[in-house]
Amino acid sequence: MLKILIAVDGSELALDGVHHALALVGQGLKASVVLANVQEPATLYELVTTRDPDLIAAASLEAGDHLMASARALLDAAGVAYETDVGVGDVAHTLVDMIERSGCDMVIIGAKGQGAITSALLGSVSQEVAHSSPVPVTIVKHAEVLESADSDVAEDTEA
Repeated sequence: MLKILIAVDGSELALDGVHHALALVGQGLKASVVLANVQEPATLYELVTTRDPDLIAAASLEAGDHLMASARALLDAAGVAYETDVGVGDVAHTLVDMIERSGCDMVIIGAKGQGAITSALLGSVSQEVAHSSPVPVTIVKHAEVLESADSDVAEDTEA
């Protein structure tokens, strides 16, 4: 059975990744899922004013769990086995650590849909994960992006 890590951040883009995994399972792929969320590290201000690292860590875990709620609901409804993992740090590097630590066989991650120039200048989490991952990575484009591209093609063929 394959183990698939799906990066989720509470966005529709992340749910596209969950829907893609469910489509694969629906077509007969035997898989379990690791829902992964990465939280930003605490700021210096938060560290100084809180003075309780355990409280900050608990808040990060709670935030990560909250952001995974929609993805968990989709997997529960489909009866797909999953586990969750919340990390703290640089998103791409932490995701790669999660991939290695959990023994995943593949990764599914949503694309932000940035233009070529923006992606070249800024990079993206999905591109960095694809470059650094020890396992295959599927980058799922958002449905609106796909629909827009399809309508552009249809308009071009009609002209």
